[in-house]
Amino acid sequence: QVQLAESGGGLVQAGGSLRLSCVVSGRAFDTYAMGWFRQAPGKEREFVAAISWSGGSINYVDSVKGRFTISRDNAKNTVYLQMNSLKPEDTGVYSCAARPGRIYVTAGEYRYWGQGTQVTVSS
Repeated sequence: QVQLAESGGGLVQAGGSLRLSCVVSGRAFDTYAMGWFRQAPGKEREFVAAISWSGGSINYVDSVKGRFTISRDNAKNTVYLQMNSLKPEDTGVYSCAARPGRIYVTAGEYRYWGQGTQVTVSS
């Protein structure tokens, strides 16, 4: 069974930084594409970033390009989301997700999900 656990969320002022981590338990982490999604209050879940199993393919939503960086360490079964220059509109619950195969930007394509970690950016 695959389980995902996020950490690293918190309260930060606009312009600050946070680093989210997602540890994946179970086998075959290095065959999974990993994604980060976020959901703000009253809004639908939104794709943020995704990375292929090798790290060779990466995708970001336009609103975070140049500010966020997704990476992974297959030896540690962990995927990261470095978030810099945070804005109030980045506030939400950030969840990581995993799927076998290639990356997708659609939440429905991901098979496994973590519980999420809250990120709050104050103005």
